[in-house]
Order: sequence, then C-alpha cells, then structure tokens
Amino acid sequence: MTSPITTRMSRLRWTLIATILLSCSSSITLAMLGCQQVPMTNRKQVLLSSEQSENAMGLTAYQEVLKSEPITKNEKATEIVRRIGQRIAAVANRPDFEWEFNVIESETQNAFCLPGGKVAVYTGILPVCENEAGLAVVMSHEVAHAIARHGGERMTYQTAQNAGKAALSYFLKNQEEQKHKIVLAAYGGVAEYGVILPFSRKHEMEADQIGIMLMAKAGYDPSEAPVFWERFASTKTGAAPMEFMSTHPSDAHRSAALRELLPEAMGFYEKAEQKIGLGESVQTSP
Repeated sequence: MTSPITTRMSRLRWTLIATILLSCSSSITLAMLGCQQVPMTNRKQVLLSSEQSENAMGLTAYQEVLKSEPITKNEKATEIVRRIGQRIAAVANRPDFEWEFNVIESETQNAFCLPGGKVAVYTGILPVCENEAGLAVVMSHEVAHAIARHGGERMTYQTAQNAGKAALSYFLKNQEEQKHKIVLAAYGGVAEYGVILPFSRKHEMEADQIGIMLMAKAGYDPSEAPVFWERFASTKTGAAPMEFMSTHPSDAHRSAALRELLPEAMGFYEKAEQKIGLGESVQTSP
C-alpha cells in the first residue's frame, strides 16, 4: 500500500518533471525564434529582442544618464577617451553604430557601453588604468558587451526564468501554501546560482576575450590587459564575495584567462596598422 507521504512526493516529483519539460520546450522555441552567433567567439545565443529595439533603449538610457550625471570639464581626459574610443570603434566592425564617447566626473571606478555604441567612462577609473592601454582594456571590454548583444541575451533568459517560475507556480497551486513557498524559493535559488549568475560571469569572460582582441587590433599592447585586472584587484578593500555568488568572475580568474589569450591577441597587435603600445598617461588633472 502506498503511503500518503510517498504519494505526495511522487506528485511533487512529477510536478517538477513537468515544469522542466515545459521549460525545455520553451527553450527550444526560443532557440528556433532567435538563434544568433556572437561576433569573434561564434558562440550561439538566443535573442528575442531586435537589435533596433535594443539600440533604441540604449540611446534613451544614455540620454538619461547624461542628463543626471555631471560631464567632466577635463578636456584632456575627454580627448583621450574619445581618441581611444574611435580607434576601438574602427576595428569593432559595427559601422551601423552611432558611436558616442563621454566622460562623467565621478569617483566611480566604472565605464559602460550601451547598445548602439553609446560609451561613458567615469573619471574614477582613470587612476587604475594609468595609461592608454589600460583604458583601452576597460573600453574594449564594454564595447564587447554591446557588439555581443549581452544585454538582449540577458533579457531573453530573464524572460525564460520568469516563465518557468510562473509555470511552476501553476502546477503547485493545489499544494499546501508552505510547500508552495519552499519549492518556489528553491527554484529561484537554483535559477539564480545555477543559471543566471554563471551566465553573467560567462558574459564577462566573453567580453574580456573579445575586448583583448579589439584593443590589440586597435594598436594597444594587449599584455596590459591581465596587468590591469591585477591593479584593479589591489584597489579593493574587504573580502570579495565567493565567485559562484557573484555576477563577475574574480579578478585573479580574469587575469589568468587573459594571459592565456595573449598569444592570439599579440598576433592581432603585430598586424595593427599603428602600434600605440601603452600610450600616454591617462592620470590627468583638470
């Protein structure tokens, strides 16, 4: 005779199996609708949004940032950022992008490139970069995110995650409320740590890979890429979160991966029309 507990466990097991099958079916449908390849790495990706819509969203977001953040008055910093940006844009193979480069006066150690080629560099990252090649590491990485359409890919997978959670909630609607909450919470944890965060880390590593090739093609010494991440790590205080709980790989992991890519990147650097090397210092003062 089957016990009530066994029966409930069996139902829960089949509920989870049904949810997995539904999620797999959704994934197959997504793949059929929007399968693409990432430039330079040729990794296959699934995208539901059009590039035109992503670029439109990028422009709107960029305009909002420039309205709310102070543009630097440091003309030298702006000139350097735009010079490096134009060199990277020239080898990015995206003539359809309406490239724009601005510098934001802030202690934030960051930069970004929105879809469509809208780039901003925060002055706080310049001391860490030290030289043009260091800044090219940062900017080419951000440009890589844009040309690889990582933003659109994340939106697609977030949509799939939400659909899976909604399906699981439907199948559990007749379960006890507490069990319902526990299973949904477990699903959320698995989705975040098992899919979303590793996927984000994969994007970061891919942007590093594309970025080091872009900076090399633009004439900047790619050997500065792993060195930059070592410098960046030295500026941090306090314990870093465990890598599996982070959206970004560890700085040490990134530096090691970039060193492995150096032989390939140096091949592009040797073929560059103009070799800038490390370039000039970017530690400018107003």
